[in-house]
Amino acid sequence: MQETNLVTLNAPLVLLTGAAGWLGGRVAAALTTGLPEAGLLARGVFRVRAFVPAGEEVSQLRDQGLEIVTGDIRNMESVRAFVAGAEGAVLIHMAGIIHPKTVAQFEAVNTQGTINLVTAAQKAGVRRAVVMSSNSPIGCNPHPDHRFTEESPYNPYVGYGRSKMLMEKALRAEIAAGSPMEVVIVRAPWFYGPNQPPRQTLFFKTVKDGKFPIVGSGRNRRSMGYTDNLAQGILLAAVHERAGGEIFWLADETPYTMKEIVEVAGMVLHEDFGMTVKPNKFHLPDIVGDVATIVDATLQYAGIYHQKIHVLSEMNKTIACDITKARKVLGYAPKIALRDGMRLSVDWCLKNGQAF
Repeated sequence: MQETNLVTLNAPLVLLTGAAGWLGGRVAAALTTGLPEAGLLARGVFRVRAFVPAGEEVSQLRDQGLEIVTGDIRNMESVRAFVAGAEGAVLIHMAGIIHPKTVAQFEAVNTQGTINLVTAAQKAGVRRAVVMSSNSPIGCNPHPDHRFTEESPYNPYVGYGRSKMLMEKALRAEIAAGSPMEVVIVRAPWFYGPNQPPRQTLFFKTVKDGKFPIVGSGRNRRSMGYTDNLAQGILLAAVHERAGGEIFWLADETPYTMKEIVEVAGMVLHEDFGMTVKPNKFHLPDIVGDVATIVDATLQYAGIYHQKIHVLSEMNKTIACDITKARKVLGYAPKIALRDGMRLSVDWCLKNGQAF
């Protein structure tokens, strides 16, 4: 299997936020122990410093050799401590909040927290920052065959999308102003894979029980990103000489229909793991998704975030991107498609006590 060459990550230090999270943990592994299935094998020795909130489980990160700095991205004093002595380093910023307790946390963490980090990193002499964004600043595709590119206009999807849009605009202003620190923005869609939180395990459980809600026809398409595919793209964005100042969509090779996603998950559970999977008869009309969208927007306007309503509101939407630019510029080549990715995800769940 062809390896992604990480020898060119010629920095004395890699700064990593979100290392205790779902995707950030895979990036940490790629930098240390390697991710062989994705063709990401550790090259050389990287000194990796991770910034994690208090209370996070970090024993695995310590075992991988990461230096741990505890702090809050909203607190400039702890951010400065994280970037201290980081001249010439590469920053990979994965931390963010997707499902908050209150809507106000979106901008406090995703927008202002990122501004805090980038400001401190510039002053510390960090060479390049790779910042994780999302599909949400761009919103939903106008029809199932449409694909977002890096030129697509902002159309943020409620609070999370707005916070990431404001974050991106602040970063793009830094780029336009000729920041001495190179900034790269990477956008990832719905992702899946090892390290997954309980909310993603619930997806498999509802598929197994025949209760995953197909809203509308199920022909709406979703780009998804297997975590190790995304880790490959993130590391390429960190090292490629042409990446500075650019934006890249990262995802699996092709979008999938919602019906296909559910069917493949069911096939994996039944055929690869011998589980009894009930036929999925939970079909809801399009109007349910449309009503959920209105309710979600109304609640968020009032400062209230309701995770299940928000997720339901997206179920009949097409949210799909084109990864051509990442392929051409970075050499990004996602190696793991839906079937294999789902199998590896379920295998990880069963080995780590997340039963269905």
